Amino acid sequence: MEGDKNLDSIISQIKQQIEVLLNDNSVPRNVKNALDEARKALDQDASYSVRSSAATYKIDEISNDINLPPYARTVIWNLLSLLESVKD
Repeated sequence: MEGDKNLDSIISQIKQQIEVLLNDNSVPRNVKNALDEARKALDQDASYSVRSSAATYKIDEISNDINLPPYARTVIWNLLSLLESVKD
């Protein structure tokens, strides 16, 4: 149970960072769409691994987008790092 609380905390942090990017006007629409899909994946009723894998896939697709502001790319890399730490 302690592990679940820790994983829930990590997922909460990830969703907060996604929200910051979604509310940023300098982030391109295609990136926001992928981030929104990743957030929805994290809200699924599935195991932690399944949710984090789905979110990782969506976020990884946009991590090298040429139109991404540099600070947003750093946040996305951080998101990917956090998602890698989410395992059942």
